[in-house]
Amino acid sequence: MFAQKAVIKGIILDENNVPVYGANVTYKDTGTISDFNGFYLLEIPSNEDVLITFSHLTHKKIEITVNLSPAEDYQLNPVMSTSVEQISEVVITGRENRRVEGVLTISPRLAQKMVGANAGVENLLATLPGVNKTDELSTQYAVRGGNYDENLVYVNEIEVYRPFLIRSGQQEGLSFVNSDLTSNVDFSAGGFQAKYGDKLSSVLDITYRRPVDFGASVDLSLLGASGSVEGISKDGRLSGILGIRYRDNSLFVEAKQTETNYRPKFADAQTYLTYKFTNKFELSFLGNVSINDYNYRPLTRQTNFGTITNPIALQVYYEGREEDRYNTYFGALKSTWVVSDNYTAKFIGSLYQTTEQEYFDILAEYRLGEVNTEIGGEDLGEVTFTRGIGGQLTHARNDLDALILNIEHKGNLALEDNYIEYGLKYTREDIRDRVQEYEIIDSAGFSIRPPIFPPNNQPYEPYTSPIEPYTDVRALNDTQIDRISGYAQWSRKTNVGNSELWMNAGVRAHNWTVSGKNITSTTQTVFSPRAQVSLKPDWEMDMLFRLSGGVYHQPPFYRELRDSSGTVRPGVKAQQSIHIVFGNDYSFKMWDRAFRLNSELYYKHLTDVNPYTLENVRIRYRANNNAVAYAYGLDLRLAGEFVPGTESWVSLGYLKTEENIDDRGYIFRPTDQRLKIGVLFQDYVKVIPSLKMYLNLTYNTGLPGGSPSYADPYNYQVRLPDYKRADLGVSYVIVDDSKLRETGWLKPFKEFSIGAEIFNIFDVQNSITNTFVRDVYTKVQYSIPNYLTPRVFNVKLSAKF
Repeated sequence: MFAQKAVIKGIILDENNVPVYGANVTYKDTGTISDFNGFYLLEIPSNEDVLITFSHLTHKKIEITVNLSPAEDYQLNPVMSTSVEQISEVVITGRENRRVEGVLTISPRLAQKMVGANAGVENLLATLPGVNKTDELSTQYAVRGGNYDENLVYVNEIEVYRPFLIRSGQQEGLSFVNSDLTSNVDFSAGGFQAKYGDKLSSVLDITYRRPVDFGASVDLSLLGASGSVEGISKDGRLSGILGIRYRDNSLFVEAKQTETNYRPKFADAQTYLTYKFTNKFELSFLGNVSINDYNYRPLTRQTNFGTITNPIALQVYYEGREEDRYNTYFGALKSTWVVSDNYTAKFIGSLYQTTEQEYFDILAEYRLGEVNTEIGGEDLGEVTFTRGIGGQLTHARNDLDALILNIEHKGNLALEDNYIEYGLKYTREDIRDRVQEYEIIDSAGFSIRPPIFPPNNQPYEPYTSPIEPYTDVRALNDTQIDRISGYAQWSRKTNVGNSELWMNAGVRAHNWTVSGKNITSTTQTVFSPRAQVSLKPDWEMDMLFRLSGGVYHQPPFYRELRDSSGTVRPGVKAQQSIHIVFGNDYSFKMWDRAFRLNSELYYKHLTDVNPYTLENVRIRYRANNNAVAYAYGLDLRLAGEFVPGTESWVSLGYLKTEENIDDRGYIFRPTDQRLKIGVLFQDYVKVIPSLKMYLNLTYNTGLPGGSPSYADPYNYQVRLPDYKRADLGVSYVIVDDSKLRETGWLKPFKEFSIGAEIFNIFDVQNSITNTFVRDVYTKVQYSIPNYLTPRVFNVKLSAKF
């Protein structure tokens, strides 16, 4: 029977090479709909003329007649043009599914082109309301008052992880997500469905591209290089894409206040392969190898701070170096079996391993003094009077080896107007961790003890306590965590009068057991019910209202189980958050162009909170559920063609989040960033449309500045200065779809462009944390800002074949 059939498949594109979602592909009374990537697959009779019709609400209809051999796998990629007919009513189609779910879809092509110090998908997220990044070299982001560990990241439905021991953005290197391979980017900032995992803040759902033809790309700049190659077999069964990246952050580090000998090496390789055994069953493989070397030897640093009338400077002279290495290996197999027209089953197995080392011995000898402000003086800006001197020795020999195994089954079942999804997952986490680090502080020849020791009453009482480092952490942990989690959810679309209503309800369950060497085995279970309702009234305006929320749990990962002394506490509970999100999407026309205004009002009530402190991008938990917290805010985003033929947006977010530790009263959470304004803007020169401009603007009010070691955070409720940054990119397109070259050396290129980038145009001194230094004379402890990257120039070349 199969031999009497043939298959026609491909990707439906519009005139801008953007996939068309929700296009109908039919012959006679049989048909299918293109997915989010524009992909479609349709079985048709063989050895006869078959009329295939491609239709979409906003595009002109295409009719093509084909005659295929038995069992032939034929590829056809039609391009649909925009209909010139005006429609009086906007109709919700399959393309609106993500909008109904409260998920924002972002163009991956925009992620590739948008300028940023660490360009990629995460750089694009930083322009959205409710998403905050405080270090341009880091790919980590905080969403609506959460921290970096509270965000889910999926690639082709497979959860991915980030390294454990990263302290600063300049150590971090590359994000797991490779923008060159990406075909779809979905993001939800809260109130997401039960099918997504157990985290408190957000979901980033990435889909890697499935090739339909041979292609290659390369990007070169002073910050590194990336390249990709993709192809498909003649019979269309096997397809694959490979991406390789290399990153060098020395351009940024050399521009900082700290003079260093810096040798960064960040590289990775990723591949996504798919083999279609039959038209009903396929197997895919996602693999990643990442090798990050960080060799850092600081030399000197001078930071000026204080006021105009009382300027102060910190001068530091370093000895020693830091050698870090982060190697990660990831492999995942995913099978998809279309059992019937109504039921699809998926089986996923993944293995993630990371081996990390963090070795450093750095001696910092500093002096704190007054700065000469005499204009015209030979020593203008130099320290003329020393208030205090001291030294600090930091040492670490930290090693971590983590192995994470996942086995998962998912199913999708359609029953008339009802859509049911379920999943069951087993996870095994095996972590071996050695923590050995200390800090010795010396001030004017006296070693400073940690304040936990009894007071020194010399000379009246002899002091016999041994000399101890200011901080000292030593631990050897062998920890295993077994998890069983699952979900079930139901969705339905119906009508209320002439209005359309979407409903979704589901529940997640998560059971985990912590065990290991010298650890008392502990088992806990949590349940997380969630729901969504979306209504599109029968109005002339294209307006959609959405209410979502539920209970969200975050069972502790290893990092959350380890306290500041390095001890694993297996009894740490899952943090719990109750979300309520009310959203509105309004699509309209302005200047005869399409625009959309997204707004969301949210509230979170958090219990069993595990307090933490932030050191750059490193999170240190107390491993104690001794706090409650809340977060509320408003997110607004206006997106559309501010310039014809381009997509830009303006974002505005307001957030307030506070926590109450041990019932002492509410104080700022470390991520309490009140006001956020983000602008992503594209433009081109009207008379030279090949000359394009990309502008990325961010303004955030300052984060809480943190507190010194052993200090009470209730006594340090000051904020860092506001974060202000503008990045500009200019490119000239030599070859693209509208300027293909038929002769000469440019003939092989589908796209070819050159450009220049300016990071931090206005050279604003943004800071991420404070260094706390004592003045031995006045006994004052100063908070000295650690500044981020200044203005940096870059050149770039991009090509596609």
